[in-house]
Amino acid sequence: MTGRTIRALHPAHRDDIADLVTRRPLPGPGVDQIDPFLFLNHHGPQVYPANNRGLPFGPHPHRGFETVTFILEGELSHLDSGGHESVIRAGGVQWMTAGSGLVHAELSPEAFKRAGGPLEILQLWVNLPAALKFTPPRYVGLQRDEIPVATLDEGRVEVDVIAGEIAGVKGPYAPLVDIVMATVRLKAGGRVTLPAAAGRNVFLYVVRGEAAVAGAATKPHHLVALNADGDTVELTAATDAFVVFGHAAPFNEPVVSHGPFVMNTRQQIIDAIGDYNAGKFGSVPG
Repeated sequence: MTGRTIRALHPAHRDDIADLVTRRPLPGPGVDQIDPFLFLNHHGPQVYPANNRGLPFGPHPHRGFETVTFILEGELSHLDSGGHESVIRAGGVQWMTAGSGLVHAELSPEAFKRAGGPLEILQLWVNLPAALKFTPPRYVGLQRDEIPVATLDEGRVEVDVIAGEIAGVKGPYAPLVDIVMATVRLKAGGRVTLPAAAGRNVFLYVVRGEAAVAGAATKPHHLVALNADGDTVELTAATDAFVVFGHAAPFNEPVVSHGPFVMNTRQQIIDAIGDYNAGKFGSVPG
């Protein structure tokens, strides 16, 4: 096995949404995408006061890709035009396939708006290949206790396996394409070697703490772009750290995006806007 080396470190840039602290490492200067990983918003961490307005993500459409939402602190209410509804608590994950098109809302539950509290959420957009752009929408919400953990390095490393398999632990979500997705919690001094087969692109974002990747120090709120020169990723924590880790084979297809739509051609974007305006995506209560 050979460890991949770092190509570049991309800092997240602040782009707050109303009173929601937001950092975005992808896309950013020097990195447009890590095919098929397209976009990442890091909301928080922050503490909401009592009687707050909650998250600002009312009903809005999507087509042509998937959203993977990690609720690190707080709670997130999901409602979509496919009839899916849930409240996912801290440690849980939502995986939504927009596919042919839907409308969804991501809001704070009423209890959170009344009481307030800490909030930190990551949302990752994962592309769909051309053959699956119009797949029927679907949604899976996983609570913390539904996500299995691979415990490594004598307990100093815990890998929450969401999709795919790591260290013999298989994630509960069955993706439409071959994607491995996990979060990794490292105690100071913890070390782990994660598999990332040749020919696959690695997504690695340092949420908090300091973890050396391939022996090179990284800092929080950085996207780590790796070279395709190995089949593993080596992490060593200088402090307690938390990272998001995934990998997939690139699609190598044209990407044309406009707002909430990600397609392969400009005409498909025009069609998506027309279909949404015609009500073909359905609706959820406003």
